[in-house]
Amino acid sequence: MPMSQLCPILIVNLLFLLSSKAASFPPGSRSILRELSNSNAVKADYAVDLNVTNFDAVLRDTPAAFAIVEFFAHWCPACRNYKPLYERVARLFNGPDAVHPGIVLMTRVDCALKINNKLCDRFSVSHYPMLFWGPPSKFVSGSWEPKKEKSEILVIDDGRTAERLLNWINKQLGSSYGLDDEKFENEHLPSNISDPGQIARAVYDVEEATTIAFEIIVEHKMIRSETRALLIKFLQLLVAHHPSKRCRKGSAEVLVNFDDLCPLDEKQEIVSNGKSVLGNFQICGKEVPRGYWMFCRGSKNDTRGFSCGLWVLLHSLSVRIEDAESQFAFTAICDFIHNFFICQECRQHFYHMCSSVNSPFNTSRDFALWLWNAHNLVNERLMREEASLGTGDPMFPKIIWPPKQLCSSCSHSHGRKNDGTNRIDWDTDEVYKFLTNYYGKTLASLYKDSSLLGSEAIDGAIEDLVASTNAVVVPVGAALAIALASCAFGALACYWRSQQKSRKYYHQLHSLKNI
Repeated sequence: MPMSQLCPILIVNLLFLLSSKAASFPPGSRSILRELSNSNAVKADYAVDLNVTNFDAVLRDTPAAFAIVEFFAHWCPACRNYKPLYERVARLFNGPDAVHPGIVLMTRVDCALKINNKLCDRFSVSHYPMLFWGPPSKFVSGSWEPKKEKSEILVIDDGRTAERLLNWINKQLGSSYGLDDEKFENEHLPSNISDPGQIARAVYDVEEATTIAFEIIVEHKMIRSETRALLIKFLQLLVAHHPSKRCRKGSAEVLVNFDDLCPLDEKQEIVSNGKSVLGNFQICGKEVPRGYWMFCRGSKNDTRGFSCGLWVLLHSLSVRIEDAESQFAFTAICDFIHNFFICQECRQHFYHMCSSVNSPFNTSRDFALWLWNAHNLVNERLMREEASLGTGDPMFPKIIWPPKQLCSSCSHSHGRKNDGTNRIDWDTDEVYKFLTNYYGKTLASLYKDSSLLGSEAIDGAIEDLVASTNAVVVPVGAALAIALASCAFGALACYWRSQQKSRKYYHQLHSLKNI
């Protein structure tokens, strides 16, 4: 038989023999073969490959604060050996599952490709691999020369192992990242949480949460003779530090007219069982939209919303107070939640955390960090409960705050405790810096226009207002300043500031522009 006819027959017989043998393999053999095949699959690199066509565009558009560019040649044995070491570090910073995203963009350029010759010449590449560090914008249309002084692009001269490269990065950032750092769970955040600018929109949610909170108080007739003074304390805090101007104005009007809105009878009991005409008053104005949560919108109707807005309000208050007000703010918030928050289990947990504080707060920093830690304790508890009951928001699972996307410097490393729970080494200085910016400046950024306030109040009218009402119940010796609004508002506003020295308060009056 001619060879041309014999070959097809032999091939068919061989294929039949192989298929019959494969059918006789034990059941586990095929899975073993698949595993061997999959183990040889090429894994995607973490480092971003650049060339002359995309170099400037990628580095211009990256949100990362710093970039590393590795110039190498694919034929270089030392470069091939260095690649897995470079990838170990790139895993921490690059890709959708990065442990510390948004900090360093790690890239590489193959100088062995002719297309990159001019790009490699721009940076005076003298050996392989050669690593450069700098702000991404400095690489765009930039260059590097050995004799150039005061360049923002630096040569990484001590990065020949993964450990040494990461140590070099840590020195530049003042961080303590480790090669074994793990990605903290639940860090795939929706855009309205992972984008720092989105918190500015939360001011509307804070307004709605404030409105709902007072509607609940009135509707459930929660103002009683024993809680009346506690509500007044919280109103004082809102007048001075609410992030919304119209809520500060409305709180001031309620505070000044509290005797009329919520009067006492001859026996010092609340008239009309606590409802009175306060129910007709909109504390943040009638313009507040309802049901249109922006920052705090959940994926389900019964998640986030009011509770999220209330937490944002509390954090905002904690970073806007002065040191002398920290203990007053702490007691005002604890008393408000304990007496006026409608969820019984929630307020009991919060009251327990308040009761565990053994010494008074002397600085706003200490109080802000206590509230931040308390919020994380609440989230840890709710994480466990929602996981077991399946009641959480699938799009907005409870997380430990702040995540890496929002504050990369707030924590040094993530891991697991012996009991399986998460362990985070926090840098409280960085956390406090983040809190003051996030819940302070950024949240209030929509209200930067000072012209909305009108002209300054006349301090001479303040003391008359203070003396004209007995609604203002303040701690012993505390100062309360109530200001008369300008013609732009044509309404009353009140403002208090307290300072403590040797645990005593003294008066310090402020004008309306500080409200």
